[in-house]
Amino acid sequence: MGYNLAPLQNLIDHFERMQGVGHKTAQRMAFYVLGLSDAEAQDFAKAITDAHTKIKQCKVCCNLADDELCPICKSNVRDKSVICVVEDPRDVAAIERTHEYNGVYHVLHGAISPMDNIGPDQIRIKELVARLGDDTVEEVIMATNPTVEGEATAMYISRLLKPMGITVSRLAYGVPVGADLEYADEVTLSRALEGRSLI
Repeated sequence: MGYNLAPLQNLIDHFERMQGVGHKTAQRMAFYVLGLSDAEAQDFAKAITDAHTKIKQCKVCCNLADDELCPICKSNVRDKSVICVVEDPRDVAAIERTHEYNGVYHVLHGAISPMDNIGPDQIRIKELVARLGDDTVEEVIMATNPTVEGEATAMYISRLLKPMGITVSRLAYGVPVGADLEYADEVTLSRALEGRSLI
């Protein structure tokens, strides 16, 4: 006879649907939730509901926001002449952690992937093009992921923007610090050579 409590299994199943969460991690998370007091469990459930109902997309850059504009678009100190295009809101957080970029962003919410029936109309490309009509943007940095889909998306957007006279650049990708060259694949080494700089 198996040990199977339906409400517990349902909770585990919900955690397991999260990207990058395996069965054992989902189990640990479920047991953590079971260990919460009633008040803590209510707070946890409210945090999920609040995040789901109050967070929306910024009407300018399509990043996550709890108002009409995200904090970056609201800021008066950000350089509005440079837009960094990323696939996902998590990419914005990653770039912001570097403290090296002072421009604004545009979040596509995906990448062109014909295999998954995702074309240009399924991601936020039209919204990006609409932002470029007032001549304030001088450069668009393509920071899509170094995957087949990310590269295809970057090329597609680049072809759209070139006739508009806007500089389109691409993040340099290459060998990570601390890695051995012998373990790098050909594409990574090729991008590292393209993105080389003077020392």
